[in-house]
Amino acid sequence: MGGLLDDETLASSAVVANSAMNRERQLDGVNSYTRELGFHPLDWLVARVHPGDPAEPGGPPVGWLDLCCGSGRALGQAARRLHRAGLADRVAITGVDLVDFFDAAAPDPGPGRDDRSPVGVGAPHLVCAPIGTWTPPRRYDLITCVHGLHYVGDKLGMLTRIAGWLVDDGRFVADLDLSSVRLADGRAAGRRLSSLLRSAGFTVDPRRRRISRTGPVALSLPYRYLGADDRAGPNYTGQPAVVSYYAPA
Repeated sequence: MGGLLDDETLASSAVVANSAMNRERQLDGVNSYTRELGFHPLDWLVARVHPGDPAEPGGPPVGWLDLCCGSGRALGQAARRLHRAGLADRVAITGVDLVDFFDAAAPDPGPGRDDRSPVGVGAPHLVCAPIGTWTPPRRYDLITCVHGLHYVGDKLGMLTRIAGWLVDDGRFVADLDLSSVRLADGRAAGRRLSSLLRSAGFTVDPRRRRISRTGPVALSLPYRYLGADDRAGPNYTGQPAVVSYYAPA
């Protein structure tokens, strides 16, 4: 376990700045957010815009935060669809990524469409920043992180922060392989960590390697972050990933 990196050093790692991460992923289709998350995020957001009668939108704009958004391609596609539906001012979309490689102007590949015009009103707000130190300006109805936690050093610290960023009935969904959370001796944190997360209201799906929750929580986990290893090699996705190490607190 020698040579662990702190999060500031880890941010400079070529593994963390993986150019393949979420660069080409679409909103829906084979390589998409819908496939990875298990639901269609835009449909979910629009349903919150219209909690009752679809003809009577009301209340403040709903918010979608996508962490480790890559190029932001899927977010740009979502913004275009909202604009065409007349809902551009009803949903605020924010994407955050460590690398400034944004491509929100990518066309929406929907049937018969090749719209390369600017998104205009309601365009996603894309932020270049480490998600571990970035502070959100609001709480969100939906927070997603598609494979991004694989590249975060303090994964448990990040979950603690995200848990406080949701509105009362907001939804958080992310990919997370808990085998990448290990103790100082190299053993996976395992069932105890899964049990603690479930007790805190998270849904842990080990088969899909997915974690989710509804609503905010003041989360405190009994682990002290030791550092991360960016030399662990590929995880289940086939991409090199980061293993995070903790000591019981």
